[in-house]
This record gives sequence, structure tokens and C-alpha cells, in this order.
Amino acid sequence: MTSPVQTPNQVLIRRATGAFALIDSLRRHGVEHIFGYPGGAILPIYDELYRAEAAGGIEHILVRHEQGASHAADGYARATGKVGVCFGTSGPGATNLVTGIANAQMDSIPMVIVTGQVSRAAIGTDAFQETDIYGITLPITKHSYVVRDPRRIAQTVAEAFHIAQTGRPGPVLIDVPKDVGLEEFDYEPVEPQSVRLPGYKPTLRGNPRQIHHAIRLMRHAERPLLYVGGGAITANAHGELQQLAEYFQMPVTTTLMGKGAFDEHHPLSVGMLGMHGTAYANFAVSECDLLIAVGARFDDRVTGKLDEFASHAKVIHIDIDPAEVGKNRTPEVPIVGDVAQVLQTLLQRLEEEGQTPPSDQTLTWRERINRWRRDYPLTVPSYDDMLAPQEVIVALSQASPHAFYTTDVGQHQMWAAQFLKNGPRRWISSAGLGTMGFGMPAAMGVKVALPHEEVICISGDASFQMNLQELGTLAQYNIAVKTVVINNGWQGMVRQWQQTFFGERYSSSNMETGMPNFELLAAAYGIKGMIVNHRSELADAIADMLAYDGPTLMDVRVRRDENCYPMVAPGKSNAQMLGLPAAPASDIPGESLACSDCGVHSPIQNKFCPECGAKL
Repeated sequence: MTSPVQTPNQVLIRRATGAFALIDSLRRHGVEHIFGYPGGAILPIYDELYRAEAAGGIEHILVRHEQGASHAADGYARATGKVGVCFGTSGPGATNLVTGIANAQMDSIPMVIVTGQVSRAAIGTDAFQETDIYGITLPITKHSYVVRDPRRIAQTVAEAFHIAQTGRPGPVLIDVPKDVGLEEFDYEPVEPQSVRLPGYKPTLRGNPRQIHHAIRLMRHAERPLLYVGGGAITANAHGELQQLAEYFQMPVTTTLMGKGAFDEHHPLSVGMLGMHGTAYANFAVSECDLLIAVGARFDDRVTGKLDEFASHAKVIHIDIDPAEVGKNRTPEVPIVGDVAQVLQTLLQRLEEEGQTPPSDQTLTWRERINRWRRDYPLTVPSYDDMLAPQEVIVALSQASPHAFYTTDVGQHQMWAAQFLKNGPRRWISSAGLGTMGFGMPAAMGVKVALPHEEVICISGDASFQMNLQELGTLAQYNIAVKTVVINNGWQGMVRQWQQTFFGERYSSSNMETGMPNFELLAAAYGIKGMIVNHRSELADAIADMLAYDGPTLMDVRVRRDENCYPMVAPGKSNAQMLGLPAAPASDIPGESLACSDCGVHSPIQNKFCPECGAKL
């Protein structure tokens, strides 16, 4: 490798390999951690990574399976807002990344995935460990590259980072043939923020007329509801959301992805809505007269029966992705733009107008929601024989309220979403794809990014076994993730659906036979393992787990047949929930009549309006 030289325009040029260009470009883009697993086609890149690690400033985390690498990069990105980076070799190494790539795409997570590929001359020959990972991942990436010229590497990396983290974020794949990594050329760095891509210019500022129209609707709404999704987290719009909600005294509900965007201790918070959302959030969205969707996409797990979702409401939809606005629900006011910037403009306009809304404009509405909150609370059952899973979640929340929580997928995920009250970016869960096995590797990524923060993974016994090999990674690097397995011996949500909708035919969902002893499994990896069988053991065990300086695996045995409620059955409206506690029926939305005097909807069996008393 020759010495670097200065060109007339002062750009540093040196003789280097494609692998050096890749690693140097990643370093210039602020990459400090890479999650990956080596293999033949990507060895030139790992050889250069070896030198970079020795020089300092960048660290590679060796996972035990490439899916673990993609989830770790995902968790890293969610917790920090930075681009997560993972490596995999060609063939099976690349295909093992696919689930994690799809997961990131569904949840709009910025990632750059680098895969090795067979040499250029061998592409298309069915060479050893060759797959067309570019073609395989086209539907599940924001953009993809195959680098056939090493002189394009620096520009490609710069474009990949720019695309991954601007507009609606997402994963970007860079496939690098082996000989491209080995080839020497005159390398010119491309600095971050220097990329300009013709035709790619996300809209950031909302249309002023539409913002004005939105303000008019908000000023006249008596039953408004803010419906907040993951776009608010991405845009770091927490402060603006709270200002808007407090200005109009609007209740706020969040999606699974939006948890943490609004303080759930705030009196205006009604928690999560949707299939396993709170009853009062689902009733509120069924009865609101104005729905302000902020960075949300009207997902089917949120809307239930789409044509009955917020059917009495006008809709304002704010999102940076124009493809999402109007995709599932046509809004009266569509606003395309960065959520934070749109809300900032809207708040500035409100300040300029200086017309504070009447303090009691939404009072009746808020009182009504609070009645639902009292009548249909989230409850924590207590049984004589076994711990309830909800008890475990609440105990964790009380012991470590400000931790970063990751989850796997299933009943434990929904209980965690119901009972944890997280701050911004401290709730990390696979929402769109619903990926079992996500939790522990994602927690690993969070803890690597934020080593001084408490990171707790809440998993299920079935989900945990999807990627349990990553205990080896935790052990190798002493990554102090605390993993709590809510162990009911089932694929819990599958069992619940089989009980509710499939005549209690429990086909292939019982996990008891063949389940490992998790305490001994942890010990085999050199990790602290714990088992909790009784309520009396729980508090001390959690305290012990949190005090331990290292990774921990806690197996908590819970009641086997506990179901997660409320639950909106498939094809039903959000107001029709299973598992609600007994309460007065006079204020339940659903199949309803509108009062001719006050307009409030009430159940068809009612003789009098619950709001004004008029005869129906």
C-alpha cells in the first residue's frame, strides 16, 4: 500500500483495497460497533476489520448466528437513533440475515447490512455459497447495492447511510464480491453529508395550507384523539407531542411502535390501542370526532375492522412517507412531512394566532374516557397456586422503571406493552413482522450501544429458544443484559388463539417436552441463571438479578393458562373486545345509535342516552 498523496483540490488519495475503503468509510460515518459472523466471501473485509480493531475506534461483536447480528444492529439503532451495522458472508450467511432485514423494514429502522459475495466472474454460475441476496432482499430493503467496482465503495457507503437514516428510515444492503474487497485502486474518501441523490428528496416541511386546515379542525373538535406511531419516535417529536396535547387538552393513544413517544404517566395518556390495547383507548378511538394520526400507518392490529375504525371521526394524517398517507384510510387533511417539523410549524402557528382554546372544550370527553378507565382498568390477577405473568411485568417495572426494555413476540410482549410505562426509545419490540427470537439479540445491541444503561429483555419460553445461542455472545463480551423468561410452557399466544378460535385444539403449541433447564443452560455458557417458582421469591430474585454485574437469565414459572386481555377478535371493531371485566354497559361504544340531542353514540339496547339522558 502506497503512501497517501494530496491532489490539487486537497482530497486525500491512497492506494488501498476495496476492503480498506469499506471499513474506512464506515469509520468516517461514525460506526463504532459492527455485529457479524465471518465466512469465505467476506474474509477480505474481516482481514481489514482486524487491522481497524487493532488501531482502535471500532469494535466487532461476534454473534453465534447471523440473525442475531441483524437483530442486534436493529436494537442498537432503535435505542440510539443511529444507523445499526451488521455483516454476513455469502450464501447462508446472507440468507440468515433476511429475517432481521425484513423486521427492520417493517418497523422503519435505519440499518446498513454488508454481505460478502462470490467473485465477480463466478456470479451467476451457482458457485459455492452463492445466492442472489440482492434479488432476495429487494422487497424488504429501502435500497440495495451490488458493488462491482471498488472505486464505487466509498460513494456507495455514503449513499447507503444517507438513504437509511433520512425520510422514512429503513435497511440498506451492500453486497460486496470477494475480489472487489481484494482489488487495489486509488482510494478517495467520501465524507458524510456530502451525498446528493437526484430524485431522492424526502419532504420535511408540511404544506402550510394543510397545517392551517388541521388547526381549524382541532379548534372545533370536542372529542379529539392523538393517535401516535413509531414515526414520532424516529423524529424525536416527544416534546412537540406533549405541547400539542396539552394545548388542546387532547387524550393521546400510542401504537406498539409509538410507546414512549408520550409520557404514559401523563393524565392525557390512554395507553396503547389496538388488538391488545386498553379498553379505554379502543373505546376512545371508536367515539372520537377528530383523529390526529402522527407517524402511524393504520396497521391492521391497530384498526381492527377498518371500516369501523374511528368511523365517527375526521382524520388528520401526518407522516413523512407519502405512500402511507391515505393507504388504508383516506384523511380529510393529509400532511406529508417530518413529524417533528410539522408539529413545530403547527405549534408556531398556534402561538402566532394567540387564541387559546376554552379550558373546558374537551372536559366532557376527558371525563367520559376517565369513566372508561375506571370501569375497564388493566388488572393484575393474583392466584394462590402460581404467579400471574402480569405480576412479573409489574414487579420489573417497579424495580427498574427507567430501563431499556426489549421483548420477544407473543403474550409476554402484549403484557409488557400494557403494563410498562417507557420513556422515549426505551421500548424496543418487533411490531410489524412479529419476530420471535428478536428480544435477546436486540437487547445485546442496546447494551453494546449504551453500556451504562440497564437493559432488560422480557421473553417467552418459546421465543427465547429461537436465538438462545446468543448467550454465547453475552458471555464472550460480558454484555450485562438481564433476560427474564416468562415461562408458561406454551407458545402462549398461539395457545390462546387455539383456545378462543379453534375449539381448544392445541396443535403443536405445547413446549413443555424438550424444554431445556434454563438455569443449567445459562451455567453451561458461564452466565448466572435463576429460577423463580413462587411469588415470595420474585422481588428478591429481581433485586439480585439487577445487582449482578454481568449477563443474567431468569426463568420465571407462571400460570400456564393465563390469557392476554382485552383482545379484539379478528374482523371485529375495536369497541368489541373479549375479556373485559364486568362493568356498567351503558357507556360501551360498539353497535350503537346516535342521540338526536347530543350526538353521542350508545349501545343499541339502551333506552336513554348515557350522556344527556334523552330518550333514544
